[in-house]
Formats: sequence, structure tokens, C-alpha cells
Amino acid sequence: MPIRQRGVLRIDTSEILFLRGESGTVGIVKSGDPRMVFIGTPDEDEVVMFLEKEDLLVISAFGEGTEIEKGIKCMAYLLREMESPIVVLPDNHPTSKRLKMVVAVGSNVRLDCNIVPGTHPEQDILCACETLSGVKLNSTEEGVLIEGNVENLKLETL
Repeated sequence: MPIRQRGVLRIDTSEILFLRGESGTVGIVKSGDPRMVFIGTPDEDEVVMFLEKEDLLVISAFGEGTEIEKGIKCMAYLLREMESPIVVLPDNHPTSKRLKMVVAVGSNVRLDCNIVPGTHPEQDILCACETLSGVKLNSTEEGVLIEGNVENLKLETL
């Protein structure tokens, strides 16, 4: 089921929505409950994001297939159930080239292929593959509003 330009998809807290690009996959889950997410920044500070139950946890992985989707599900579990923090790397950090997944949380997330993975503390932008770049994700009470073209989507139970 493709999205062309704009569409709302229903997601409940027991589901994950996968957006599949040509060389990357994005997984989207709902926060489910009000929660805090701690973000360690490159300047040795810590930022706290306060999420509402309808906000999104968005995981972008650089690859596709069953193993990548399992990894995205694991990251969603770590963020939502284990309350794992997010760590932001400083610019030009050598590890950013080795990241397999990156994360953004909040009510609005824009996917962009022209940023360095793992180096953006702002949570409204997330590195993604070129075919998903430019897609905007906005939380709604029932699910997610997707703006942009996405040809390959899959909704699955967590």
C-alpha cells in the first residue's frame, strides 16, 4: 500500500509501521504512555524529551530485510520498554560511519539523507535513505500522518 503525498495510517501501541526504501528501512512505533527520553549530547549535557502517548519513536536503519526489521524492533523495545537513553555523537566522530541505526522521538520527524547519522541532537530530523528522504512523519491520536511518497509500507504486530 503506497502513500502518495499525504495519508494517515492507524497504528496502535502493539504495532510497528515499516517504511521500506531502496537501501533503508524506517520503523515507527507510538510512545504509548507519557514518558521521558534522555538524550546525551556531544557537549556532555543531557536533554530530556517529554513524550505524550501519541508521540512517535522513529528508528531508521541502513539496510533492508528481515534482520534489519528485527533490529528495529529491538531498538523500539530498548527505547520504549527499557527506557534506554539516546546518545548523540559529536561532528566528525569516526563511529558515526559505523552506525546501523539512528533514532528520533517526538511529534514530528522529517527524514533526510543529507545529514551525518547520529550527530543531530534535535529530534525533528532523522537520517534516512535517499528514497525516504523528504518524508515527514507527524503523530496523530490514531496513528501517523505521512507526508511524501512512500511506495512500500508494512504494518506488523510487535
